[in-house]
Amino acid sequence: MSARQAPRDLLVVGSANADLVVGVERRPAAGETVLGSDLAVHPGGKGANQAVAAARLGADTALLARVGDDAHGRLLTGSLRAAGVDVSGMLTGGAPTGVALITVDPSGDNSIVVSPGANARLTPADVEAAGGLFARAGVVSVQLEIPPATVAAVARALRPGARLVLNPSPPAPLDAAVLAACDPLVVNEHEARVVIGEGAGEEPEEWAAALLALGPRSVVVTLGAGGALAADGERTVRVASPRVEAVDTTGAGDAFTAALAWRLGLGDDLVAAVRFAVRVGAAAVTRRGAQDSYPTRGELAAFAEEVRA
Repeated sequence: MSARQAPRDLLVVGSANADLVVGVERRPAAGETVLGSDLAVHPGGKGANQAVAAARLGADTALLARVGDDAHGRLLTGSLRAAGVDVSGMLTGGAPTGVALITVDPSGDNSIVVSPGANARLTPADVEAAGGLFARAGVVSVQLEIPPATVAAVARALRPGARLVLNPSPPAPLDAAVLAACDPLVVNEHEARVVIGEGAGEEPEEWAAALLALGPRSVVVTLGAGGALAADGERTVRVASPRVEAVDTTGAGDAFTAALAWRLGLGDDLVAAVRFAVRVGAAAVTRRGAQDSYPTRGELAAFAEEVRA
């Protein structure tokens, strides 16, 4: 393999959105109007978030995504380039750039409504045309803010020996072939319950066992301030999170998944990769915004020293 075709740490395939964020004292009930803060516009989308989070940590990262030919699309492409992400897989046109409407309450919890826009036009043909990106990728991370057929095409496009990391968000039924390729499937409590369906149980260990029975090679369940749980059929391990004061949880799950995928690609076992990813996710919730909150390697080291002090 030539230097030009050298293996890449991580390929992310997924969404790129403009995040339109408003702070609120509380989220409105049905039929109710509440006043919020000034509107803030940030680059976001699960795919773009993961790519930026990994690149900021030092990973050689590329993103395959689609944006509109508009100001939001240019914002996203600029933010990706600034983070050091390879944007040769960024496609333009077909619809306006996707938008996420986000409300954040004083505790840092958020509610999100996504208008997919150009993300819904990322097709299996786009995946097939990106063979050069897949040929270099040892780990591919994907989410469900793009069409299910495109996610299935990603699973088929993996080069021999490559690893698929899937976060089924927003949760939806998953093709058996996609599930079988997941190593790991990464879910939060809500996603776990939706994917499992009836009889999910009450404990993360039960969710992990039920999810493994569906076919993935390994499972990671994120537990917010409680850390995460890793399971691969041979062992099930809970990993605690550092204690931090959450300011904004927007995009923290994407930072976690990106860090996890990168460390797996570097050769960490599942539990070691989850331990690293938990620290990255904890650092992300201490700052506002999604991509703006993601730590560099140096910032992560400083954060680790601070939480140990």
